[in-house]
Amino acid sequence: MPLPRISETEWEIMRIVWKRHPVTSADVIAQLQKEDASWRAVTAKTLLNRLVRKGALCYEAIGRVYHYSATVSEAECVAAATRSFLERVFGGSLTGMMAHYVESRKLSQAQLNELRRILESDSSQ
Repeated sequence: MPLPRISETEWEIMRIVWKRHPVTSADVIAQLQKEDASWRAVTAKTLLNRLVRKGALCYEAIGRVYHYSATVSEAECVAAATRSFLERVFGGSLTGMMAHYVESRKLSQAQLNELRRILESDSSQ
């Protein structure tokens, strides 16, 4: 089954579920409002329902309270979003993306060393 496409606001919900699962809608709403007071309960509940329909979340009803858990891992979703971004923006060229970031940002020596370490360890496999 392909991974569901997750919108920007749905990512906020998913991050909470990944960290705290299983989690109730009240817990999700409280965490969202702690981070940004403009979040509304009805919006969060709509997004939870949408994520269930997409297959990213499941729930267990305990009494009248729904407890949500992720059906997809954060790592899977990050990988899928990265591939999608790479295809859309850089035509699938990882080299193009890396060149863009390295040329457009001033990287510290520590960041350059870390990139070098990653590239060298990956090429030795």
